Amino acid sequence: MSRISRVVLHSRPGKNGEPTPENFRVEEGTLKTDLKPGEVLVRTLYLSVDPYMRCRMNEDTGTDYISPWTLSECVDGGGVGVVESSRHDALSEGDTVTSFYWRWQTRDAAEGGRLQKLDPQLVNGNLSYFLGTVGMPGLTSLLGVREMGHVTAGANQTMVVSGAAGACGSLAGQIGRLDGCTRVVGICGSEQKCQVLVSELGFTSAVNYRQGDVSAALRESCPDGVDVYFDNVGGPISEAVIEQMNKDSHVILCGQISQYNKDVPYPPPLRKETQEAVLRNNITRERFMVLNYMEKHDAALLQLSQWVKAGQIKVLETIVNGIENMGVAFCSMMTGGNVGKQIVKISD
Repeated sequence: MSRISRVVLHSRPGKNGEPTPENFRVEEGTLKTDLKPGEVLVRTLYLSVDPYMRCRMNEDTGTDYISPWTLSECVDGGGVGVVESSRHDALSEGDTVTSFYWRWQTRDAAEGGRLQKLDPQLVNGNLSYFLGTVGMPGLTSLLGVREMGHVTAGANQTMVVSGAAGACGSLAGQIGRLDGCTRVVGICGSEQKCQVLVSELGFTSAVNYRQGDVSAALRESCPDGVDVYFDNVGGPISEAVIEQMNKDSHVILCGQISQYNKDVPYPPPLRKETQEAVLRNNITRERFMVLNYMEKHDAALLQLSQWVKAGQIKVLETIVNGIENMGVAFCSMMTGGNVGKQIVKISD
């Protein structure tokens, strides 16, 4: 037996409520360490908190591909850990592994077949990158831009990214620049974030939506209109961007974080005037699902790894320590407290 800490869902915020750290509860317990055939004992190194998890806090997630968390049971999400002992043929002690359904606990006896073995050399030993730049957010950003953005080098295109200082936004803007956009404009919620986007990530300019008129700032930053919009937020910010989009332009509908605390369909409906602009200008606005492109994941992860190793993509992370801070980290991420990917470090 081994002593462990785990995080359970203590209460639901309600479909129209903001989550609080008190929705989560840390429990102490024990874990049986004598493994069944096919199982491995893993120690958790890093856990991810992501916007989609807000939907899992509801009784009904509103989607058919994500299941809700169960009250008083251990919650799960993206995680990275190390194998401490194994009864699975393909995994050995010391292997680094990941899962999209990693339980929020310090150690776990997991089915080896549900874990993916990782190569630490892909991230130069920075294992948290597997939850961000060389993980699901990186895949979402790269495949979103390439499959739905229709970026063409030399075409003098302008890309706008909302939620631009977050896990996906900070990568999508850099990828747009690498793939040939002439102008990349980020929208975020503080002057500090705006400065990071321009000085560290190579964005052309940045707009602080908390200051002044977003539409006027966009007109100044995007004199030729907008050709590609990587949408992480939805709501009034996205309406302002869409109204300045060119004919035959493209919205990459990655997320709608401003709407996740509201009981509305996904993607949320646009205002009548904005929807008319979409139709009039033949703007494509379709939901992007990275899981629909599984056959392209391996090549995309290799490309992301190469960019990181070459210094062509800058990795931003906000790391909090301790499993007891999972709820705090999640709620901070939901309100923009992070720069880059929000990670919780559980052990060394």
